[in-house]
Amino acid sequence: MQRTDGWGSGLLGVIIFSGSLPATRVAVGGFSPLFLTSARAVIAALLGGALLLALRQKRPAAGDLLPLVVVALGGVVGFPLLTALALQHITSAYSIVFIGLLPLATALFGVIRAGERPKPAFWLFSVAGAASVAGFALAGSGPGSLAGAGLMVAAILVCGLAYAEGARLSRRLGGWQVICWALVVALPVMAAIAAASLPEAWSGIGGPAWLGLAYVSVFSMLVGFFFWYRGLARGGIAGVGQLQLLQPFFGLALAGLLLGEPVAWSMIATAGLVVGCVVGARRFA
Repeated sequence: MQRTDGWGSGLLGVIIFSGSLPATRVAVGGFSPLFLTSARAVIAALLGGALLLALRQKRPAAGDLLPLVVVALGGVVGFPLLTALALQHITSAYSIVFIGLLPLATALFGVIRAGERPKPAFWLFSVAGAASVAGFALAGSGPGSLAGAGLMVAAILVCGLAYAEGARLSRRLGGWQVICWALVVALPVMAAIAAASLPEAWSGIGGPAWLGLAYVSVFSMLVGFFFWYRGLARGGIAGVGQLQLLQPFFGLALAGLLLGEPVAWSMIATAGLVVGCVVGARRFA
């Protein structure tokens, strides 16, 4: 029952995160990557801090501070900033398929940091799923700059570490508490960066950019993590992390609907293969 609940929570988190890159792509049309990264963190931190106060949550122990800093550096600062920079060089559709490599990164850090030991068959399904997504990226998403691709790979690595570290903390602090405390830890620095990188003029920023900022601040930076860390903690980091293999295809569907980017038939075929890999990975997680 706990594992099923974990997979359900993880799937909700993945669906919410699927809108992150399309929303970021829209938002960087009006905001600089640095301001977007810091502003979304400040907004989410204020909401998360208010929630912690309202529910009178106990402060983390001194030993939890360093892991919270790791979560903040990877999930609050690193991934949002690196993806925002990447989206200045590549399309959202091209960037989204890199997310298919995130489950493998999460599983690797789950083994290193949380001591999980999946069965050998798990790694076969994980590598097959990641290879399917990588092949789809190379074959169907068009050319992307080397800088954009490198930034996305770096984003995947820091995000995988943050997910694994956050899942470890979730077992003690609770899923939503982890991301809220990580946001609070990062708030002073992110507020200073936001103040230093304010747009020169606000009048030229359109409605879509504001909507993109709102989505990544409230949903990508806060609400999605509530479900995601709960899923990782209850269902297992390596196993539930494989649900991220579905995120590129949810994201591509949203990119097609919101940004008008074409969705190739190969997306559907690859999605079916990836679903099979997720099912196999879950069985052997």
